[in-house]
Amino acid sequence: MSDLNPTPHTDRRRLLQLAAASAAVLWLPRSVWSQPRLASDPFTLGVASGSPSHDSVVLWTRLVSPALASQQVTVRWEVAHDEQFTRIAQSGQAQALPELAHSVHVEPQGLEPDRWYFYRFMAGDAVSPVGRTRTFPAPDAMAQKLRLVYASCQRWEHGFFSAYEHMQRENADVVLFLGDYIYEYAGAANAVRPAPGGWCLSLDDYRGRYALHRSEAALRAMHAACPWIVTWDDHEVQNDYAGLTPGDSGPSVADFAARRAAAYQAFYEHMPVRASTLTRAVAGLREGAEMRLYGQVQFGQLANLLVLDDRQYRGAQVCSRGGKFGSSTLDPATCAAWDDPARTLLGAAQEQWVDAAFAKAGAGWNIVGQQTVFGQRDWRSGPGKTLWNDGWDGYSAARSRLTQSLQRHKVANAVFLGGDVHENWVGHVKADYDRPDSAALGVEFCGTSITSRSAGNQKISEWLAENPHFVFADSVGKGYGVAEFTPQRLTTTLRVLDDVTRQDTRVQTLASFVVQAGRAVVERA
Repeated sequence: MSDLNPTPHTDRRRLLQLAAASAAVLWLPRSVWSQPRLASDPFTLGVASGSPSHDSVVLWTRLVSPALASQQVTVRWEVAHDEQFTRIAQSGQAQALPELAHSVHVEPQGLEPDRWYFYRFMAGDAVSPVGRTRTFPAPDAMAQKLRLVYASCQRWEHGFFSAYEHMQRENADVVLFLGDYIYEYAGAANAVRPAPGGWCLSLDDYRGRYALHRSEAALRAMHAACPWIVTWDDHEVQNDYAGLTPGDSGPSVADFAARRAAAYQAFYEHMPVRASTLTRAVAGLREGAEMRLYGQVQFGQLANLLVLDDRQYRGAQVCSRGGKFGSSTLDPATCAAWDDPARTLLGAAQEQWVDAAFAKAGAGWNIVGQQTVFGQRDWRSGPGKTLWNDGWDGYSAARSRLTQSLQRHKVANAVFLGGDVHENWVGHVKADYDRPDSAALGVEFCGTSITSRSAGNQKISEWLAENPHFVFADSVGKGYGVAEFTPQRLTTTLRVLDDVTRQDTRVQTLASFVVQAGRAVVERA
């Protein structure tokens, strides 16, 4: 994570409070514990872990009880080698602050590498559900297998989160969630189930939407099953927003920066991310301060995972119809700003960070987790192009800088994972998408949604013919992907549900693919 920026005194004081709330080992005498009487279970939102490394992991919970009001609460936590907690590895206390919705982010340090642990929290007489988490292998370890599940886009009204019930049986080492954990919308046509409340505009609105999602047992259970690595896309704030430029959906607000700050704070309060993501603490978010989500984690010598943020730092979309904010499809030949090299999707600092990471890339699998489809998707058959300006297609100069970095540093075994588009797209990362014979620099698996709707398969064969760097696409199935990495190969399995409108739906394999180490070629399994 980046070094903390210099902060005003008020921000620094808030950061100290956050550090105390998230301390790995905080021992307070019982006489100063704050333990209000709780008539109901405060752990209804469950537990979660995330941001794993070889010797640490974030443990998360959030207390919810009418009795808490504005009180600070002392929460005890334990990490154990066994589910019965007879062999305690670490324990301590943390402070659940009302300013952070009584969320807790504990960061135990010095855990053993490549080991599964169990954890729980206690507040007063209440005990949380037990979570299971793990550390990654040490950086120099010769790990033999990484089983990663990737997912994105879970709109409440579009169906049930039944995918997570099946995901629990995938025996995953980690879940990589690639954005749109919530949707800020007020409602949906033909909703499977309504989402209480209107548009998410305030901190309380966003908090309520996260709590709604965590009310579903299958999602809570998957959070408790293994660590998650998370990034966001647009709907955690507003559809199609770009940096500090709003999107074009829902009611307008006088101060979009304040809305974004509220959304970012709610994300932090409900995700198992480190306190250091708040580079200038909560107060800094209201001044447009960075919330640092992009980073990397190594899984022994087997894999290195880069997680990107393509929303917070991007420039606004260009040439949208009617001059509106947000996205459009268009002919790039009609847009003078399309190829402007000054335009960025990741921001200059993150681009430089990615280039530096590629320069140090090892011989194992180099995984890039980012929000959307990376490869070009031309929607027009024959001469000319019609492209979408919200994803990488709309920031072609930025994409070229990234692919040039892949080439310059000869990055081996590059694998791009994405989400956002509610469809499965499988293909090759190309040096030049306008030349079918261009070198393949890596492979791409863009995953479907957990529930969010898509258009259907009527034109899939036509689109694949126009974009031959993709070898497979599907715009119907909802679910997740399972990527299993070994020293010899990557095997990716696309898992889809029969019917997301039913809680008891079954899951099936839509397709499987193999990529041999050292060859940027996707083969059907």
